[in-house]
Amino acid sequence: MANTVLHNRNISTDVQPADRIRRLVWKLCIATLILMAIGSATRVMNAGLACPDWPLCYGQLVPTAQMNLQVFLEWFHRLDAAIIGFGALTLCGLSMWYRQELPKWLPWASTFALSLIVFQGILGGLTVTELLRFDIVTAHLGTALLFFTTLLIIGCSMMPYKGTGQCGKLPWVSLTAAILVYLQSLIGGLVASQWALHQCFGGTQLCTVMNSHIAGVVPPTVATLIVVFLAWRTSALHPMLRNLANWAGICVIAQIAVGVATFRLHLQVEPLTVTHQVIAATLLGILIALTVLAFRDRNSHKTSNTFIPSAKS
Repeated sequence: MANTVLHNRNISTDVQPADRIRRLVWKLCIATLILMAIGSATRVMNAGLACPDWPLCYGQLVPTAQMNLQVFLEWFHRLDAAIIGFGALTLCGLSMWYRQELPKWLPWASTFALSLIVFQGILGGLTVTELLRFDIVTAHLGTALLFFTTLLIIGCSMMPYKGTGQCGKLPWVSLTAAILVYLQSLIGGLVASQWALHQCFGGTQLCTVMNSHIAGVVPPTVATLIVVFLAWRTSALHPMLRNLANWAGICVIAQIAVGVATFRLHLQVEPLTVTHQVIAATLLGILIALTVLAFRDRNSHKTSNTFIPSAKS
């Protein structure tokens, strides 16, 4: 009886740190997605310089006297970023503290995530001090997406999952689609930071960035649709992978529809523009989750098929 109690206690001790970290990672993922939505709203509402100083706002933690919609958006954007920063620091600390009970790669991954959020904070300050310089704004978005991706990789690598070993080429196609969506998001960031869409409305300027973004829709769309096709073609595919593929297809269709509407309405409907960028981040997240789980499916199948000699042989 005593041995059973001790055995159960050891199991509980082993599982608890991983569960705690996994829950923290998913919360950080949600907070990061919200942060990117608020950042998009801050840009389309011309609130990027609503707080003229950094890291404080009008020299205060809470600028109550100057508070309006624009100041609130910029202030809340910084608040969410600070919360995520402390969360990333906690993630790194827990990974180091419990490193003997966790996968060896986790402390390194959490340290990388922390370095990204620190770099993101530096870029956030530079966007204010450099007056929203387009390359810094785009790098700010790219780093946020990379941090979001890193969290998803950590979370999906730690979640319980037992694949069927029938994913075929799906991992590589999904990875390709994720990379293409990431690159397309960066071009979209350039379009937004340079106001390229507004320039194209006049028809008198070469809209290189805008045209690149429009043409760039094709590769990630085709790659994502191939992911959906492969998922439906594989009858024995794990249901979670098929569901993720379905959601990726839905996001692509919604993204194209919202993008066309945004273009035709000349960016006059701010919530539509924000939705366009949030769907892009969501699509990237779904493809990353699908890629990680599909590779886990593929690798677990290879491991299970590996010949292990018996003691007799």
